[in-house]
Amino acid sequence: MPLGSDPLDELAIPDGTTVEEHDLVTDGDVIVGGQSTVEFGIRGHNVIAGERVQFDGHIEAEADCRLDMWSDVQDNVLVGRDAYLGERVHIGGRLMVSGDLDIGDDVDIEEGFEANGWIVIRNPMPTIVFVFVYLQQLLRIGEEEAAEEVVSELLENEEVEADPVVVPRNGHVSDDSWRVSTPATIGDDCRLHGNIRAESIEVGERNDVFGSLRARGDISVDEGTVIHGDVTTRSGTVDLADDVEIRGDVSCEDLHFHDGAVVDGTMRASGEMSMVQGGTHERIAADGDGGRKRFHGDKESDESGESESSEDDESARTDDDDGADGTDVGTDEDTGESEDTDETAGRDADETGDTEAESDTEPTDESEFDFESDE
Repeated sequence: MPLGSDPLDELAIPDGTTVEEHDLVTDGDVIVGGQSTVEFGIRGHNVIAGERVQFDGHIEAEADCRLDMWSDVQDNVLVGRDAYLGERVHIGGRLMVSGDLDIGDDVDIEEGFEANGWIVIRNPMPTIVFVFVYLQQLLRIGEEEAAEEVVSELLENEEVEADPVVVPRNGHVSDDSWRVSTPATIGDDCRLHGNIRAESIEVGERNDVFGSLRARGDISVDEGTVIHGDVTTRSGTVDLADDVEIRGDVSCEDLHFHDGAVVDGTMRASGEMSMVQGGTHERIAADGDGGRKRFHGDKESDESGESESSEDDESARTDDDDGADGTDVGTDEDTGESEDTDETAGRDADETGDTEAESDTEPTDESEFDFESDE
């Protein structure tokens, strides 16, 4: 992660994350921003929570667990290595730590705690703050090599390469909804419960989302993903890849979708619709007359499939349809029956079809008929 970046600037759900019986399960770490609410139980590698985070379930950390001040856990907390609890942390169940336990003042553990390592009860400095202060002092006195050794040792202790689950500050995560005010990114092969509400949403491949997607900005859904709900954006673009299934309605400003995408409901777009078909991009937009036209690359044609007549179409006419000299056959407008012309007459039928031509005799009053040769 580059220095100066904010790790809590989006809701990030890495590959393979699942929600199993109201538990959020991931192979990587779980990082929860301050003043957030997580109604799931948490199972991950490292679990880190900011100030005033509410957990309505239990916490199972394979490695370390660090809860900042005023955090509240309604159920048990099981830690595989070390645990740090800030001041005034409340745990409604039992705390079990396989390594060292470092807790602050006024920590309330209702069913007691057990630790196999050192137990220190004080008001400690948060570990991340301590590391930054320590590195700053090393760099200030010119011990750059020692600072590099500390950083490399910290990185070597990280045994898991998976990306962490990140819940931004003031986020709300539950079986009903995932609500954040930041962008949201979902990896591949995830199985999630709840409606997702975010600034913008990116969904990876082969996911099952049992809920709807709603954002102010753009929404993109990658191949093989099934959304069991609506996809709605206020002023953004919805992009649906191949083999995507939306079991609901789609509403957006602009819509881009693959011809292999399936939408069970209604697709509404106030702006432009475009479709990718067999690798060719097809754009559908409203024309000036209120009709609709399709655009296949640089070639334009009407949606009905009609095209302008060409010279090949005119040369394909046969003598059975025309007169002996190439003239068209007239049609009676009242009866709808075609009138045959004498092969030796050589006259054109009236193009308007309002008059009848006799095959044996010529009309007596030429002023009543207009004859034009078919050029």
